[in-house]
Amino acid sequence: MLNPINPSSPSDGYRGRFAPSPTGPLHAGSLVTALGSWLDARQNQGQWLLRIEDLDTPRCIPGADQEIQRQLLACGLAWDEDLTWQSIQQERYQKALERLNQLQTIYPCACSRKAIENTLEAQGVITPRNQEMVYPGTCRPERIMTYEGIANRLNDAAWRLALPPHLAIEFEDLALGKQCQELNQEVGDFVLRRRDGVFTYQLAVVVDDAEQGITHIVRGADLLSNTARQIHLQELLGYPTPNYLHLPLVLDEYGEKLSKQTLASTIQTKTKQQALNTLRKAGAHLGLRDLPDGNGISIAEWLLAATHAWNRKITFS
Repeated sequence: MLNPINPSSPSDGYRGRFAPSPTGPLHAGSLVTALGSWLDARQNQGQWLLRIEDLDTPRCIPGADQEIQRQLLACGLAWDEDLTWQSIQQERYQKALERLNQLQTIYPCACSRKAIENTLEAQGVITPRNQEMVYPGTCRPERIMTYEGIANRLNDAAWRLALPPHLAIEFEDLALGKQCQELNQEVGDFVLRRRDGVFTYQLAVVVDDAEQGITHIVRGADLLSNTARQIHLQELLGYPTPNYLHLPLVLDEYGEKLSKQTLASTIQTKTKQQALNTLRKAGAHLGLRDLPDGNGISIAEWLLAATHAWNRKITFS
């Protein structure tokens, strides 16, 4: 395991993180997120952590986590503490689920995705492409109760969080300003653990961020719609709510989010010049201007200039 420790002395207040899934090497879009979160931490004299989100094992590629580490180091993006993997935190996620069970806020659900789709269509609701289906409440009991033997029942049902009525979550995004989401209308009761026993991103990321004391979350705008759900979970579990900043996505020629699913190309970092060129493209996407562009500039010098130039508001200008 690679484990670089930045020699600087971070302040006690700010703790940020980069949390990629090891489904392949970094591409241009994921590097933008890594660079933006690193710059925000460094400009605020904070700590920057690396977490590997490998819960969905079938999608993970062996060795991808090591390649991600190598790419980050080649770009000069060193992390400040031992990196962590979600796959070894199962006990913490289970305890959080049991706590929600004690609070009588979860219930088992046997609905398949197709069954949900059919129910919505029967109600005249058509979900647009690439948008989540709003759960219609098919399996929700009239009265939420505490379930005995929850650990033994996890693999024969998914577990959903029962939302209170008219739940609107408001928060201030550091780049986008005031945000509000009506969870009942836009999401519905959402899954915390799947029928196959895999804890979902929504629960895991909330537990991880609280466990690591994360104060600032800088991530792509594709995750903006998840924020209200996570804030609600934080409130239920008694966790503090971090500050959020969502970055502009890198899109392909068809206007789709650049991702491994759209066959995004791996960033080239085998030489220092390749890594520097890749960083420059990421910096330009984040709105950084007037940075050193000569061939003699080192990665460390470029990152220092980029740190001074970092401005949360210009990322969406």
